Amino acid sequence: NQLPQASNSRLVPDRDAVTVHGELTNCDQATLQQMLMAFHPWRKGPFDLFGLSVDTEWRSCLKWDRLAPHLEFRERRILDVGCGNGYYGWRMLQAGASLVLGFDPFLLFLMQFEAVRRYMPPGLPHYVLPLTDEDIPARLNLFDVTLSMGVLYHRTSPIDHLQSLWHSLRLGGTLVLETLIIESDELTNLMPQDRYAKMRNVWFIPSIPMLQLWLNRTGFRDVKVIDVTRTTPNEQRRTDWMTFESLADFLDPVDPDRTIEGHPGPIRVMITARKS
Repeated sequence: NQLPQASNSRLVPDRDAVTVHGELTNCDQATLQQMLMAFHPWRKGPFDLFGLSVDTEWRSCLKWDRLAPHLEFRERRILDVGCGNGYYGWRMLQAGASLVLGFDPFLLFLMQFEAVRRYMPPGLPHYVLPLTDEDIPARLNLFDVTLSMGVLYHRTSPIDHLQSLWHSLRLGGTLVLETLIIESDELTNLMPQDRYAKMRNVWFIPSIPMLQLWLNRTGFRDVKVIDVTRTTPNEQRRTDWMTFESLADFLDPVDPDRTIEGHPGPIRVMITARKS
């Protein structure tokens, strides 16, 4: 409620940052920055609000650039599970989506979304609800595209997660799955004894063959690996908008290809698959 009002707001396309231009009422950038810092830490982004650069922990534009050439968003109904503050939803809306619905249970991220949405033109079909994949009704069969990016390894049952995503899609709909993997040609996965990269809630990190098997067993077909990328501090790092520990603190200072616990360092795969 304390955030300043704005007029003539418009969403500027084709920027790495989700960019809003317009006119603020009785507020300068320093004041706006101070007020937005009430929502620290800012994880996904970047954003540019009236010339104020919100330099988030993740340069999510890099992941978007890896995804966007492989998917058609125009006139698609999209569900983004674990969407955070909705950065990707704004990018998908700019790419022509007819509806973007995000699920994220963390209220801070929901409030970040609402803070940004406050300055968007009215009526844009982008929403975030405080829900998880467990809230997807069975046999929903609604969305053209469902995304799960950075969620699977936090689930105690990856199969249940994939089945929920399957139920969200219409027949022929597309799943985008992005998750941590280990490098192996075998059907295997890593289950950390305690933490992975200082994260407590990491359960299963599969090999690509194991992940493909999970997808096939849960009813997905046409499984395609569209990207494999090692996460580096170029993509995830501490900033003025996220002052806690970040990737550099999670890696072995001698061997950055391994985590601080000695596990293989973070490598992420992006996969598309079709509901059949």
